[in-house]
Amino acid sequence: MRILGGGSNVIFSDAGFRGLVIRVATRGIELERETNHGSELRVQAGHEWDAFVEHCVRANLSGVECLSGIPGTAGGVPIQNVGAYGQEAKETIVSVRVYDRNAKSIISIPGTECEFGYRTSRFKHREAGRFIILDVLFALRNDSSPPRYPELITKMQDPAISGISPHPLAVRTAVLSLRKAKSMVHSAEDPDSISCGSFFTNPVLDAESLAKLEAKMKSSGLTMPRAYPDGHNFKVSAAFLVENAGFHKGLVRGGAGVSTKHALALINRGGTAADLLSLADEIKGEVLSRFGIQLEMEPEYIV
Repeated sequence: MRILGGGSNVIFSDAGFRGLVIRVATRGIELERETNHGSELRVQAGHEWDAFVEHCVRANLSGVECLSGIPGTAGGVPIQNVGAYGQEAKETIVSVRVYDRNAKSIISIPGTECEFGYRTSRFKHREAGRFIILDVLFALRNDSSPPRYPELITKMQDPAISGISPHPLAVRTAVLSLRKAKSMVHSAEDPDSISCGSFFTNPVLDAESLAKLEAKMKSSGLTMPRAYPDGHNFKVSAAFLVENAGFHKGLVRGGAGVSTKHALALINRGGTAADLLSLADEIKGEVLSRFGIQLEMEPEYIV
C-alpha cells in the first residue's frame, strides 16, 4: 500500500505499482489557539501546501513564507522537512497527528520527536511507512524575521517588492518570483516546470571533507560557491557540482534532460522513468568520479 498526497515528489517505475494507492484528500485549516506571539494553526494533511502558506501570509503570520510555491500537500511537509530560502518546516511544526499502522491507533507526535534533519525525518527513513499523517500543527508568529538567504535578501530590495505589505506577503512575492525564474513553480506553459523540483539534495559535509572538495575545485580552476553552515557541518551546492561535472542546463539524454533554468531539475522530455533515472545515475557517477561526492536523490522511487 502507498499513501500519496500531491504526488509531486515521487517517481513511479514504468511497470507501475501493483498495489493499493490511497490519496489523502482532506482539506481545512483551523485556528488551534492564539498566543502572545502569534497563532497555532492546524492544517489537514491533504490541504494544498501553497494554499496554506498563502493563508498564513495574508493573515500577517510568518514562519512559512519562504516555503511559498512548493508543490504538494501539507502532510508531505514533515516527511521531507521541507525547506527553502533559509526556512525549514521543523522551525514551526508543533506536532504531527498520525495513524500508527503498527499500534492501529491515532497519536500526536511532538515536533521535537520527529527526528527532523536536512530533508529528512523519522517518517521518511527510520519508520518509513509506519505512520499515515492526518494533520500538522504549526506555530506562526505575529512578528517577521528578516530574510537570511542572500539571493532572497537581494530580491527583497527590488522596488516592485520592497513596498508590499504585510512583510510576509512581500517575502512570499519575492520567493515566488525567484522560483518562477527557475521554473520551480508549475505552469502548463512552461515545459521546464514539469519536474519533481530539485532532483538531488545539497551534500552536507564535515569540515575535513569540505576542505578536500575546495582543494579539488581550486586545482581544477573552479571557484565553488560559499558553503552554508549546517550545525557543525556545511551545505554545498549540488547544482554547482552537477554543472561542473559536465551536465549543463538544457542538456538532453534520450527522453530526459536537465532544465534550461536550473541544473538540479531533471525533466521528462517525452521519455520514460528509466530515461530519467539513467540520466540521474550518469550525473551521480560523474560527480562522484570528479569530486568524490555522492549525490542523493530527493524524490522517492516507487516500484
